[in-house]
Amino acid sequence: MVLNGRQKAAMLLMSLDPATAAELLKGVDSEVVQELAVEVAYMDASGLCDTQNSFEVTYQFCNQLKVKEGFQVKGFLSSMLKSTVGTEKALHIQTQIGKLLYKRDPFISIRSADSQKLAMVLEKEHPQAIAVVLSELTSKKSSEVLGLLSETVRSGAVTRMTASEPINIEAKMRIAQMVCQRLEEASAAAASGGGVVNQTQSLRKVAVMLRNLTKEIRDGLLSSIREKDSEMGQNVAELMILWEDLPLVADRSLQTALREVDSQQLAKALIKADDVFVKKIKANISERAAAAIEEETSLMSSPKKEDIESAREEIVNVLRGINEKGELNFVEQ
Repeated sequence: MVLNGRQKAAMLLMSLDPATAAELLKGVDSEVVQELAVEVAYMDASGLCDTQNSFEVTYQFCNQLKVKEGFQVKGFLSSMLKSTVGTEKALHIQTQIGKLLYKRDPFISIRSADSQKLAMVLEKEHPQAIAVVLSELTSKKSSEVLGLLSETVRSGAVTRMTASEPINIEAKMRIAQMVCQRLEEASAAAASGGGVVNQTQSLRKVAVMLRNLTKEIRDGLLSSIREKDSEMGQNVAELMILWEDLPLVADRSLQTALREVDSQQLAKALIKADDVFVKKIKANISERAAAAIEEETSLMSSPKKEDIESAREEIVNVLRGINEKGELNFVEQ
């Protein structure tokens, strides 16, 4: 790839340690330093800072110069700027860098976001917005994020991406701004202790621990939790049994539960379910019931995601009811 002079200068600076780069930039006008810093950040986010490009540039200056592996652009920028123009000026320049980068490319911070975090944010967005974001990522990053999305969301996004309708620049800017804001909120939640996600994980651990106790002890502890926080107590009670626990339920307990769920709901619940769930349920119903499920499935048009989740929740609620009576058993692990 052909690089311009400023990009080559930025690439060369990135091949140096922060102290050496700062020494080279001493006496250089702060505006020039800012321009180079913007170029460094942009090239990193755009995927241009690979070893091959860096080697080609540095080789022009000295074929003995070796590219530093594991280079961290953000740390480099911070250290270089502080050493060159001072901490206060460096913070100001870094703020300006962010604004200039966003103006130059509103999707730049999205491209550098963690794939899992980006997928978590996109999961709740409109398919069109997801399609726009995916189209702005590199092929590799787009594939990673797409693979992390749920099947329904993934399908909707790909369908939108294949549509021929163009998206105007104003709409793209709004989508980029919205997704950037969601990513910042997710990062803020993680920094403050993980927010709802980590709290749910903690409550889940408590719930699984309680469900392994005898009914008397478990109910006593649940009662204590409810006295302090009724909502939390209810959450713990519900988290004792989730859809993902179904393969762990003892056959006799599951057979009792499934007798209370009609074939249509069972058929919906098994749509797009992993094989382990399908085999577990079919192994605990009669051949006649299994045939009824097959028939229901063949007559069923593609159910909505909400309908599938509702059917699964119905099964889970029956299991919760059995658990409250102290009659739900699990396979020993």
